[in-house]
Amino acid sequence: MISAADKLIAHRGYPCHYPENTLAGIIAAITVGARFIEVDVQLTADSVAVLFHDRDLQRLCGRSGALHDYHWQQVRTFSVRDPSNAHRQEPLSRLKDLASLLLAHPGITAFIELKRISLAHFDENAMLATVFADLQAVLGQCVMISYSLSALEKVRKRGCQPIAVVADDWHALSQPQVQALQAEYLFCDIASLPDEGYLALSGSRLAVYECTDAEQARALLSRGVDLVETFAIGEMLASLQMDVKP
Repeated sequence: MISAADKLIAHRGYPCHYPENTLAGIIAAITVGARFIEVDVQLTADSVAVLFHDRDLQRLCGRSGALHDYHWQQVRTFSVRDPSNAHRQEPLSRLKDLASLLLAHPGITAFIELKRISLAHFDENAMLATVFADLQAVLGQCVMISYSLSALEKVRKRGCQPIAVVADDWHALSQPQVQALQAEYLFCDIASLPDEGYLALSGSRLAVYECTDAEQARALLSRGVDLVETFAIGEMLASLQMDVKP
């Protein structure tokens, strides 16, 4: 039997209760039972890989500019704000810090999103070299994911590391360039899914984002979706309590 934890991805950790992409949120997600987590990675000006989602620092850190405008010695003094709770803040975390956490939790699979802003600002091979170096000890627990097909092609050339294509549009997943990658996972925005029909995709596991509604998650899983990303991992795990036959 497959449990709810096998069907849910803790999207950026546990943003319903902790600032996103922070070690505190990721630890909390693991503590409540998450087996899959997803984080976003960008580089600082001196090429330190940091967990961060946005193209600029304003929403989460209240600062101007992008992450790549600052060196790590500056970034390490920044705090990530919780948009729903102004009093809750957490420091930004390096990808190396996540690797140490994964090493202590070998049952966790991490989806590592290579953000397009960093891939565009830095050389793609240079960014991949940094990310792979930081994750070397835990690469067996990681899946590299991105909107960038060229970056994923480069990941493929590095060896057998699993990959995932991310697309905002359901129809983009059937494009020849995407299919040629033979990605182990495909991620898609829930809003773009067709209203009816079975959604399973041959050869790849389908993950959808973003969902905090257990009934919606059940409906999507019954239509062939393999994994559902959620900001509310604890609540979703408690609500679903499902037994799904393989």
